[in-house]
Amino acid sequence: MNNMQELEEVMTKPSERLIEDIKQLNGDIMILGIGGKMGPSMAKLAKRAIDAGNLSKRVIGVSRFSSGTLRAELEEAGIETISADLLKEEDLQRLPDAENMIYMAGHKFGTTGNEPYTWAMNTYLPGRVAERFPNARHVVFSTGNVYPLVPLAQGGCDETHPVHPVGEYAQSCLGRERVYSYFSRKNGTPVTLFRLNYAIDMKYGVLLEIAKQVYQEKPVDVRMGHVNVIWQGDANEYALRSLLLSDSPPAVLNITGPETVSIRWLAQQFSARFNKPVTFVGEEQPTALLNNSSKAHHLFGYPSVSLNTMIGWTADWIKGDGQTIDKPTHFQERQGAF
Repeated sequence: MNNMQELEEVMTKPSERLIEDIKQLNGDIMILGIGGKMGPSMAKLAKRAIDAGNLSKRVIGVSRFSSGTLRAELEEAGIETISADLLKEEDLQRLPDAENMIYMAGHKFGTTGNEPYTWAMNTYLPGRVAERFPNARHVVFSTGNVYPLVPLAQGGCDETHPVHPVGEYAQSCLGRERVYSYFSRKNGTPVTLFRLNYAIDMKYGVLLEIAKQVYQEKPVDVRMGHVNVIWQGDANEYALRSLLLSDSPPAVLNITGPETVSIRWLAQQFSARFNKPVTFVGEEQPTALLNNSSKAHHLFGYPSVSLNTMIGWTADWIKGDGQTIDKPTHFQERQGAF
């Protein structure tokens, strides 16, 4: 993995399973909040699957598109774009109807000190979208943060585990789920609640953050001693395929990789690859934010990109001075303050 072109090719190449599932979907796909870290690659993956299946569906991306070149990049890839502020009722109402909705709009970092906006984006807006598109299938991005920190021996929270969000960001995300669930029941709207943590690619994510600390010979904080990670391309595929699982009341899916990964072990892996020493601060706590995704793996198969492959790609990316996004995950946060 040496450059952005190779990264884009790997992340947006559709599997045969995705192509077959896209064939079963009636109608177009609209992605709300396409301007985030995952939206652009998901849209391109969907478009490539549609083209590979010789289908005529549209992929429509909605975002503010207030700056940068993303809009032109998406349109060059064959994705229709709409500039809209979804909190403005007139912008929401003028969106075209689509049979399949991927809801990715939301707010996380900067929640502390801006709690009202976080709740408006994460809880109020989902209800408005659910009312606007009652007859569409919806995949609603949520987060594993709706679960509590649990003992390592538990193996992570599966979908039956009681939710217990810590902090206002996580509480507002549970609010998103509850509001969508209400309208799903009220209107018979098919919904999948997509509880994700943590997607990574070469430009951002837990692996990149740990690798950079090791490469720069900075100490690694191990108080949140374990995490789950999944390749962004696999998470995007699961999201698109989850449209077929949408139901009323909503289906619930945890989305992450199969391993419970030690932060200390990850740092040591990068230390060996960089031939650099590694130091640690803090001590592993007995609990962590861990997500059991065995249900999704049963439905979709195991992720196509393994943990060791992700580690190797990340190390090569840093050694090659690859492009990164300065958006830390704050996976170390134990009090829910984002």
